[in-house]
Parts: sequence; C-alpha cells; structure tokens
Amino acid sequence: MNKLVLGNLLYRPLRTLISVVAVAIEVVMILSIVAIMVGQVSSASRQTGGIGADIIVRPPNASFISSVGGAPVPAKIAEVLRKLPHVAVAAPVITNLNIAGGVETIWGIDFKSYNALRPFVFISGGPFAGPHDVIVDDLYARSAPAGQKRVVDATVQVMNHPFRIAGIVEHGKGGRVFLPIHTLGTLIGSPDNASAFYIRSDDLKNQQLIRQEILAIPGLELYQVQTIQEWMSLMTPEHLPGFNIALRAVIGIAMIVGFLVIFQSMYTAVLERTREIGILKSLGASKAYIVNVVLRETAIVTVAGIIVGILFTEVLRVFLGFRFPTLPFPITAQWRINGAVIALIGSILGAIYPAWKAARKDPIDALAYD
Repeated sequence: MNKLVLGNLLYRPLRTLISVVAVAIEVVMILSIVAIMVGQVSSASRQTGGIGADIIVRPPNASFISSVGGAPVPAKIAEVLRKLPHVAVAAPVITNLNIAGGVETIWGIDFKSYNALRPFVFISGGPFAGPHDVIVDDLYARSAPAGQKRVVDATVQVMNHPFRIAGIVEHGKGGRVFLPIHTLGTLIGSPDNASAFYIRSDDLKNQQLIRQEILAIPGLELYQVQTIQEWMSLMTPEHLPGFNIALRAVIGIAMIVGFLVIFQSMYTAVLERTREIGILKSLGASKAYIVNVVLRETAIVTVAGIIVGILFTEVLRVFLGFRFPTLPFPITAQWRINGAVIALIGSILGAIYPAWKAARKDPIDALAYD
C-alpha cells in the first residue's frame, strides 16, 4: 500500500507540491499570527515588570491596557503619594499610543523619579538635557529604517516632531521611547498631567498597607491601586477584549484554506484514478482499503507541509528579529504542536469526502470510465 501511495503522489508531482505548499502556508499563518499577537502581550508584560515598581496607581475607569486613556489626572498627585510613610518612590508617567509611521507607545517620564524605581542602564549618552530630548532603548535604535541612524545626538521624529537622541538604554524598562513628561503632556494637550503612577514600596510586605493609605486620601478613593503582579495577571489573552476571538478567526481562516486545497487536490485525484480504483476493487480491495489509500496520501502531504511550514516560520522569525528587532515573535513548542494538529485536522476533513466517494465507486462502472 505504501508503494501505491507514494506512486500516486509522484505521478502528479506539481499537484503534490502545491498541496504541500498550501499546508505549509496554513501552518505559517497560524504560527505567525499567534507569535505576533501573543508576543505583543507578553512583551508588554515583561516591559512593565522591568520598570522596578511594585504598585501601579491609575485613575478611576482607566483601562488596564497600557497607552489607553490619555493623561487625565494631575501629575502632582505623585507628590502626595511620596509623602506616604511606606512609599519609597512615586513616579508619574504618561503613556500615549502613537500611530504616526507605525504603532508604538510613547512614554513621558519624570526622569529623576522614574530612574529611581530602577536605574536605566545607558549604552551610550545620558539623561535628558532639555525638553526636546528623547531616550530610546537599544532595540528601537537598531530598528532604524534604511538610510537612517539612531545614535546619540541624531534627530528622530516622534509624533511628527524632531527630537535629539540624548541616550540609548538597555531594553526592558517599560517603553522603547521616552520623552520628558511635560513635553509629551504638551504634545497631547495635557501639560502637567499623567496617565498613571508607579510606586516602589519600602518593603513588599507593606503593599496592602500602601493601598489602604492611598484609597484613604481624599479625592483618590476611587483610584485603581494594583500590585504589578495583579496587573500582569490581567495581561493575558483571556482578559484582553476580542483577543481570543480575533485569534480564533485567523486560525479558522487558515484551517479553511488548508481544507479547501486538500479537498480539491484529493477530489481531482480520485476522479483521475477512477479506472485504477475500479481495478483495485475488482481485485478484492475493500472500501476501507480505498479510504486508507486516500487518507494516507493526505497524511503524507500534510506532514510534509507541516515540516516545511515550521521550518519557514523559523526562517521568518530570524529575518524579523534582524529586520524588526522591536517586534516580539515568540514561537513556543506548544503552538508548533497546536499548528500541526490544526493543519492535520483540516486536511483529514478535506480528504474525507473524496475518500468516501472513491470507496463507493462501483467496480464495473469504474472500469468502463473513460
């Protein structure tokens, strides 16, 4: 049977190749979309964890998603928070989503207090020297478009305004692009305001006490006070609005593509081999034998497509890591398995009807088929 299956596949090499490529594209679609979507969430979580704070304070009704909500509250609230007995550092921050030239989050920081949470590690340059300076991380600096250089003293466009790069720091401290908080507040029409406040407590054991103290301050009773661990627990696909729906929709489309290609390929193969099927059945081949032949062909094509798809995704990951360093593209072993299983299920479903049609052919009619 294996010789028969391989012979059938090699008899139409172009069709077999197209089927393998189609399954590979299905796998690449699944792994790439998952890597990009999940990578953005996990990257945001890791970046926030590297700030050095252990409590985040946000205004009432603020979204837990970073960069959503503008800068609605006075930055001077940080001064009130610093006076609490168990607060070691309180830093006001603005996070603003910028879509000019690409989607990125711009951070407005008070350098002294933000750096006190956990010091920046400067690769070159140093802190802001003026209101028109910007600090960028190393990944952002490496992702400069062709013909441009993001080095200290170079000029970059941030929110359609020119800024001098004052320093380049190691990535992993909240954002990739940092402006003075007053500068960013002015650009978005909210000078002297903030989006949130990051707090480092004097002792992690005092986090609950700090929460109670903040909520006891007049005017802050309705503010959201969370530990960083609590915030990070929300940064999962299950808690992001529409995330899983979008992910399932893309995976569903990829699965349909694989289903249709395999269905068309195997259906055409069955029609072309009508006489051969008649000969097999006249020689005593059972319906199960015919179905087995078709499904084995499908399985070989699918496995080959899965291998090619995973290998191509790895090549894509290396390329994107080199060309777009700021784009997280994690491919986990679990999702490689998930992608393979999804592709295999789609292919088997696509082959069931052609296999059933082949098994039901009458040997006399099949032998007479021209």
